[in-house]
Amino acid sequence: MKIDRLPVASDLLGESPVWDPESGSLFWVDIAGRKVRRLHLASGEEKTWSTPSLVGSIGLAPNGRLVMGLQDGFYLLQLATGAIEPIARLDAPDPLMRLNDGKTDRTGRFICGGMGLHGEPLGALHRLTAPGKLETLAEGIRISNAICFSPAGDRLYFADSLARKIMVYDYARNGTDVGAPRLFLDTEPLGSAPDGATVDSEGHVWVALVEAGKIARISPRGEVVAVVEVPVEFPTCPAFGGDAMDVLFVTSIRGSGTARMVSSHPNAGVLLAISGLGVRGIPDARFEMT
Repeated sequence: MKIDRLPVASDLLGESPVWDPESGSLFWVDIAGRKVRRLHLASGEEKTWSTPSLVGSIGLAPNGRLVMGLQDGFYLLQLATGAIEPIARLDAPDPLMRLNDGKTDRTGRFICGGMGLHGEPLGALHRLTAPGKLETLAEGIRISNAICFSPAGDRLYFADSLARKIMVYDYARNGTDVGAPRLFLDTEPLGSAPDGATVDSEGHVWVALVEAGKIARISPRGEVVAVVEVPVEFPTCPAFGGDAMDVLFVTSIRGSGTARMVSSHPNAGVLLAISGLGVRGIPDARFEMT
């Protein structure tokens, strides 16, 4: 195993990495910096887009676009021009809430959860199925995180970070049904709340243990099978990418924008690339626009 610090400027609150196989690029966000960022891995070319409010997460979309969860709703970012187009705004958005972690499911629906800016239970778990069509899957959430899907798309993983538990739902890949949540993993014994997560091709969940400086690999049965220590104080979200989908990219925190997490570590806010893990990830689906 090898861990490299990628040669890009550090983020305040790096999150939501997603690999785009078509362009050979990694996209991610700096939530507190109100930025969407891209690194073309082969050339090292970087690009940044500014957002009008806090951007919690992104997903791939067709025709050179990304879907974004901003403070008050869902938007499309046109990469060529930087134009931002609304898709669906939240009803009566609370100024003390913003959208946070999000990911497309295996059929291209974007699942994104909200959070209270100070940990209040103001967030909901949303499913965006098409422009203007928004479903609520859960409510009363303090900090939404760990959203990811099994390889078959029949399991949804999700955490309210302050509960320090990852839950799993039976999930209808080609339908609308979402089962009742059941416990997948209690992260309290690991010394951390769960943050962002992804799934490898073998169905194991990789989750950032943001308070412990580690990434854990969890079997589909909810057993911790590996723990990787990373050279940052607050890792936030892992995502597989690279030409062979065998590199695990990890974002991190330098300053969360609140007093909750501020790091003086020399690697604070950097983007990491972990190779040699012996596993591969699964490319994310693009947001289905119809």
